[in-house]
Amino acid sequence: MENLPELPQIEPEATERADAARNRERILCTARRLFAERGASCVSMDDVADAAGVGKGTLFRRFGSRAALALALLSEDESALQEGFIRGEPPLGPGAAPRERLIAFGEALLDMLDRHAEVGAARYSSAPYNVHRLHITLLLRELDPACDAELFAETLLSALSAELFVYLKEAREMPLERIKANWGELVCRLVAPERSTTASDLPLELSA
Repeated sequence: MENLPELPQIEPEATERADAARNRERILCTARRLFAERGASCVSMDDVADAAGVGKGTLFRRFGSRAALALALLSEDESALQEGFIRGEPPLGPGAAPRERLIAFGEALLDMLDRHAEVGAARYSSAPYNVHRLHITLLLRELDPACDAELFAETLLSALSAELFVYLKEAREMPLERIKANWGELVCRLVAPERSTTASDLPLELSA
């Protein structure tokens, strides 16, 4: 098998003091819970500071704004997603067939969009999008070497855009599971079935 390029990952933050790291984790856990309960637009920085038990100055010095706090949560989940499809358990990670991995990746990304729909649009035009595109391109090349993997990757990622997800889930009121099922069907319809060697594929002298 040809050597495949390594997927880039979001760089971890520099090492923090223990107390600063604990405060950051407390703030992020609190913000994640409040955003899930109310929606990011309905949660103020004061709400987060009060619920996390930290000073408002500490919160603003660390994150600056609600938008920056929401992006920090998205970045954490993006790092976990990348770790999952690079080194995680199958079917998201290595070890499963490329078609299963492709479907699992889309489902995991849709889960993340569901948690971060309000800030996802801006993020998915940047570095994470390039990582997702490379991952899908490599899976497509493994699945069907004859396909135009780069263009197919862009086509598939367009179905996972934050804008489309928000439209389907909020304007069209489609449940997440229906959107995931459609992703799996799209992969199966767009990409040729995985080939396996059978007797009919072998030269006559070997299949006799």
